[in-house]
Amino acid sequence: MSRFFQVKAYINHWLDAVEEHSLHSPFFFDFYDKVIRGKSEEDFSRIERIRDTLLQSNDVLQIEDLGSGSQVKTLYQPERRIADIATTSLTPADLAQIYFRTCQYTEVHNVVELGTSMGLTSLYFSELPDCKVHTFEGSHALANVALTNFEYLDKKNIHLIEGDIATRLMKRCNEKTIMVIDDIHHSPEMEKAWKELKKHYLVYGSVDLFRCGILFFEPGLNRQHFVWAL
Repeated sequence: MSRFFQVKAYINHWLDAVEEHSLHSPFFFDFYDKVIRGKSEEDFSRIERIRDTLLQSNDVLQIEDLGSGSQVKTLYQPERRIADIATTSLTPADLAQIYFRTCQYTEVHNVVELGTSMGLTSLYFSELPDCKVHTFEGSHALANVALTNFEYLDKKNIHLIEGDIATRLMKRCNEKTIMVIDDIHHSPEMEKAWKELKKHYLVYGSVDLFRCGILFFEPGLNRQHFVWAL
């Protein structure tokens, strides 16, 4: 059912999507132009070489938990090849660059990431100047792989916290906070959660990119919500 749901959700997303010509908000027009349609000038080739290595690795990890789980049946087993995990769990390069440009555009200095996996998205965030990355991972095996990747690129601005995290993030948000949520249309439950988050009284703007959602907490945005196609 999940696959059927995702196809249906994508069609609905495509029908609802608007382009920059329909954006009357100066902030969201500029955000769309520079972040969503923009190009990163930075060189991420070192990070992408790590991705290539992970995608070819036959090493086996003992995984405790991967959150909501993968749709690939083999990944439900406790023992999993790094290549299999990388294929389904790593953030695609184009999306990771959108995350990077989002932080760059808003000049953030602190990033909190829930779900380190093997650390590629953390590495993208770490390329931001004067930025500290705090990333949480519940799996000891995945955390070790991520730490190895951080050490390989000699990253000093990433703080990995191992263990489960269950806290109300909304209470720690301020008007400068931007929250990015992955897989918002992965399942009916995820889509429902996304719709509820958009209605939260602290949320004043949102962008639905299908593969992820972005929440803004700036009151000046006057509760504007957009659906954009990548």
